[in-house]
Amino acid sequence: MRKRLLCTVAALVATTTLAACAPGSGPVMSAQATEEDPLVLRLAHNLGDTHVTTQALTIFAEEVEERSEGRIVVRTYGNGQLGAEPHVLGQLSQGVVDMTRVSAPGLANYDPGYHTFGLPYVFESEEEYYDVLDSPEMAEYFRSTVDDGFVGLTYYSSGARSFYTADKPIRTPEDLRGLKIRVQDMRSQTDFVRELGAAPIVMAFGDTYTSLQTGLIDGAESNETVLTQSAHGEVAKSFSMTEHTRIPDMLVMSSDAWERLDPADQELVSEAARASTEEHKAMWAESIRQSVAEAEEMGVEFVTDVDTDAFREATRPVVDRYAEEHPEVAELLSVIESARE
Repeated sequence: MRKRLLCTVAALVATTTLAACAPGSGPVMSAQATEEDPLVLRLAHNLGDTHVTTQALTIFAEEVEERSEGRIVVRTYGNGQLGAEPHVLGQLSQGVVDMTRVSAPGLANYDPGYHTFGLPYVFESEEEYYDVLDSPEMAEYFRSTVDDGFVGLTYYSSGARSFYTADKPIRTPEDLRGLKIRVQDMRSQTDFVRELGAAPIVMAFGDTYTSLQTGLIDGAESNETVLTQSAHGEVAKSFSMTEHTRIPDMLVMSSDAWERLDPADQELVSEAARASTEEHKAMWAESIRQSVAEAEEMGVEFVTDVDTDAFREATRPVVDRYAEEHPEVAELLSVIESARE
């Protein structure tokens, strides 16, 4: 009851904020929009202004306005000002916002197939990850959820997630046994860390630094940027390149907003989204390069001689269980395999 009340209050606050901060949404349908009276689409996310993905979302908004000659305008509300990801997804379904950026597994409550993106070793390399997600098969999958209330416009990489600890290198699954590892509040993450013999600890990201510093946890898992942008490299000196998950961020639009676009404008918005992804790839690669260089200056050791085959074999039962439990996961794994081939 309290959770429902909080969600209702959050939606009311968001509605009030949007009404106060944004102009009217213009015409109902894009076919009626003009430069003088544009269709306004509202995009909410919880990333900071300097985040690489925020920059990509800005590029997306600029591309939409330029390609539509001002007929369609994207208003962005970042920094979590409208709430955390689950709240904004609720606002998306209620029509409070039109678009959001969300970690792909966060969509599993609407389509269980999205659990797949939180599973270990679904992709074997960055090259394969990009090839698969850029494929026609995945584009079709992203569009297939219109009946679930949203449409995937594009994806942004959030890098390969690996384990990092105060000082213990992780080269094999056995090295994790008995360790307390901070994970995201995501069932697939807790399941696969537990499968490796470690104790998954769900905690707020903001508490991770102090918990590593005090020994409350032994390690965590994320991409390389966490070492510098969140200063975890000050208290964690061993970053082991297990690269166990590659979880995309999704830019999604509500089905109602999508259907307000005529077919030509649907394609226009989709092309603008894909263009922003291409820009994001280069920015993300540079962000990782800089983080690694800075982390090495902080004294972080990057452990590259990791037995990834052993990790893949040890966590395969988790993938199999999800595929058995959720037919949608089995279906998406099949789509990924088809795109890979």
